[in-house]
Amino acid sequence: MTIRVLIADDEALLRMAFGMVLEAEPDLEPVGEAADGSEAVRLAGELRPDVVLMDVRMPGTDGIEATRQLVEISPRSKVLILTTFDLDAYAFAGLKAGASGFLLKNTRPEELLTAIRSVAAGDAVVSPRITRRLLETVRPHLPDGSGAGHAGHSGYEERLGRLSAREHEVLVQVGRGLSNTEIAATLHLAEGTVKSHLGRILHKLELRDRVQAVILAYESRLVRPA
Repeated sequence: MTIRVLIADDEALLRMAFGMVLEAEPDLEPVGEAADGSEAVRLAGELRPDVVLMDVRMPGTDGIEATRQLVEISPRSKVLILTTFDLDAYAFAGLKAGASGFLLKNTRPEELLTAIRSVAAGDAVVSPRITRRLLETVRPHLPDGSGAGHAGHSGYEERLGRLSAREHEVLVQVGRGLSNTEIAATLHLAEGTVKSHLGRILHKLELRDRVQAVILAYESRLVRPA
């Protein structure tokens, strides 16, 4: 099955480079290019790509707002945010807008290809190491544990109450940035069991993917930055 990819970046050379990498793979097909967020949203509506590579900073409509609009008009299209180390906070906002993951612009081609295939299959692409770094970077933007940001306010307590004790434990480990394999080892479970628990967590909490589970864990103060 061919994975159709839309590339959105205001730098023509980067669009060309990404396109060349994709064209070399038999299961990946670049179906369009956009130089700004508005064009990305328009093309996504027309082309219905499986995956959109979305730059964060573009003229006019930026990648974050474009992501928010895109997941509304083409919910089956998965968005991968493209960022650099000094734009981690923007990537966090993009994930909250509905992106399925984020990549650093200097990622290796094989990592890019793996990420595209992963999100097309319904997984989120946020490595545990980068997740921890990202959430530490945006720590000032997270709730301080008082008022509406606390787990006991704004519906967090009710939502988390839907989880079983084991699902609660799994969510904590997901929020800490652990992979399924690491969670299995930590909680002495089979990896398949962890995947099943995660699926139920996403369903019960009405979350799109693992990324949103991490964000909820931090915003509810279930997990706190070190």
